[in-house]
Amino acid sequence: MSHRAVAALARTLRGRVGLGKSRLETLCMLVVGMVGARTVNLGHVASTGARGVLIASTYRRLQRFFQHVDLGPDWAAPILAQLIGATGAWTLALDRTNWKIGTRDVNYLVLAVVTRRFRVPLFWTLLDGPGNSPTAARTLLMRRYLAQFPVSTIRLLLADREFVGAEWLKFLNDNNIPFAIRLREDLRVTTEDGCELTLHARLRRAGRTRFFQARLGAGEHASAGDAPLLNFAAKRLGAEWLIVVSNVPARHALTAYRKRWAIECMFGDAKTRGLNIEDTRLTDPRKLALLMALVALAIAWAGRVAADLLGPGSPSRKSHGHFAQSWFRIGFDNIRNLLSSDHDATVDAWRKLGRPRSKRPMLNGVV
Repeated sequence: MSHRAVAALARTLRGRVGLGKSRLETLCMLVVGMVGARTVNLGHVASTGARGVLIASTYRRLQRFFQHVDLGPDWAAPILAQLIGATGAWTLALDRTNWKIGTRDVNYLVLAVVTRRFRVPLFWTLLDGPGNSPTAARTLLMRRYLAQFPVSTIRLLLADREFVGAEWLKFLNDNNIPFAIRLREDLRVTTEDGCELTLHARLRRAGRTRFFQARLGAGEHASAGDAPLLNFAAKRLGAEWLIVVSNVPARHALTAYRKRWAIECMFGDAKTRGLNIEDTRLTDPRKLALLMALVALAIAWAGRVAADLLGPGSPSRKSHGHFAQSWFRIGFDNIRNLLSSDHDATVDAWRKLGRPRSKRPMLNGVV
């Protein structure tokens, strides 16, 4: 493990994270060690520790960090926002990722930032059991976002077919959150003229693309719940329809929805293509939330390194048009190369944070 990188990162984060010197250094050891070891498994991270220090001692130090440190749910969000360096509005994507540790389910609900260069977890929560997310959990996650950043920072919220429901869409619309969410074909809607039917029936005789307005739900239910009149856009994808509901112009929502796939790629960065988060043996929700914060810092670090390395350019493309390497992988590999030589430039990307404006670890708004 690069001692220079750990020390320099600790100096940068001092005043931004509410930890003492020793705990802050351990946090930096974890972030640097996860990238260097390419896993979140504490045993592997400990094996990359200081020369002359017993691996067992380092391993116990990392364990004590997760045992005793509680920074709260959203401490990393201001740091991530500054590391990304976004100003104005950005696109958000909402999705879940889950796996099992023995018989225990690990089920993260994640709200991520998606830009041209970055795909980074920003807020997350642990769900009970393996199932879909309830409306209350999604609503609370968005309220946490709005407590940190103004609604004007949301260009568009993207989500897949799991994240539907009249109450959820009404919450987004009432809070002026622009969204584009995919729907199932069997959902019932009420059109402007009061006709109740499924989306499949509405689109059965449609051509390649259709745009219309309707309310989600059957007529009486939609009226009783004061469901908003929303824009629907649909496009044929082979034998099925891609149907998107939105409170922004339908054509724009249909075009922008393709960016939702970035969060799936981000989960790949956190898993087998990068940090192998599924290697963890942690099951406590508080510890898992802290682990995701460290993973998010590492992912944002890789994206920042790639952005600084390529400048206004983009990764090279193969003959099929896709990138030869993702932004994340370019930055991730570059960091690991620098860590192996204990190079002074390893943590240059963190200088994006500049000096903390106050001693408080939480900042309000996008800086």
